[in-house]
Amino acid sequence: MIKNTSLTPIHIQLNAKMAPFAGYNMPISYQGINAEHETVRQAVGVFDVSHMGEFIIKGPGALDLIQRVTSNDASLLTDGKIQYSCFPNEQGGIIDDLLVYRLTADSYMLVVNASNIEKDWNWISLQNNQGVEMHNISEKTSLLAIQGPKAAEALQSLTDINLKDMAYYTFKKGKFCGIDNVLISATGYTGAGGFEVYFENEHAISIWNAVFESGASFGIKPIGLGARDTLRLEMGFCLYGNDINDTTSPIAAGFGWITKFTKEFTNHKSLLAQKENGVPQKLVGFEMIDKGIPRHDYEICDASGNIIGKVTSGTQSPSLQKGIGMGYVSTSFSKSGTELFIKVRDRFLKAQVVKLPFYKNS
Repeated sequence: MIKNTSLTPIHIQLNAKMAPFAGYNMPISYQGINAEHETVRQAVGVFDVSHMGEFIIKGPGALDLIQRVTSNDASLLTDGKIQYSCFPNEQGGIIDDLLVYRLTADSYMLVVNASNIEKDWNWISLQNNQGVEMHNISEKTSLLAIQGPKAAEALQSLTDINLKDMAYYTFKKGKFCGIDNVLISATGYTGAGGFEVYFENEHAISIWNAVFESGASFGIKPIGLGARDTLRLEMGFCLYGNDINDTTSPIAAGFGWITKFTKEFTNHKSLLAQKENGVPQKLVGFEMIDKGIPRHDYEICDASGNIIGKVTSGTQSPSLQKGIGMGYVSTSFSKSGTELFIKVRDRFLKAQVVKLPFYKNS
């Protein structure tokens, strides 16, 4: 059964192009991906991402459980702070990437990918040998990502929280659109700035309407998952299922910065050995030099036509007007400036490894 979010009727009413995604009927685009992409880069756009998963982990053993199942060091968090992390598995891959929110010293919210809700819940439950209290609030929680340089101005009239003063990767709880206990998070998946707003399903339609009324003079528009993908790729953000999965190493994926060996966690010894000894492949970003669009699973080759990797994500960048992509390549080809060739049907199109992100705000 395909699920709907609380806002699905509104998307249909707005004539959104709908498609199944992670078990949900989701809006892919409204006016077109390029126009929506530009709206987020230049003004402000609203994504319904209520398909994402939210778990509450609480009680005296909450931090210990999170420390054991995640790669980052959650002990560094203070109330109101957020951390990007991942769940390593015992085979050296990644169960999921996630955000860890510290609500209090013994209460946390984990935000996980929609396609992995059941898998993640089962994995944490399996490690929960101390009776830590766990609540899966995914089904009753709605989430709007309100992204773009004008997001703070567009939303400020709806809350007493000073949005402009909120630092990146922090959150506050308060009144929003007249509703208590709404969590506003200075996070996002676009690189354009903005907020993610969590609230109970029953408030979804009234909050959506209030946000669009408040943002009208700032050019606010609804944005689909198509533009969410092009925006995240321009920033070099990984997409679970494409760039990372159950078989990709956090070290190979460039997640060394969220893999902290100051504590013990699942498979930490093996990952430490990878960090110290190196990995055979690395995830890189590349820009097309020849005209062409790299696509998922296209082969990456060297100048002699030898296969050295595969494209994991690729698109025509709306901001840069060129083909961009990410993929795993043999480590000897991972240095910035290295020449690569993307096999598109029977043609070998030239590309070059570049430092991420592709898109710079300056």
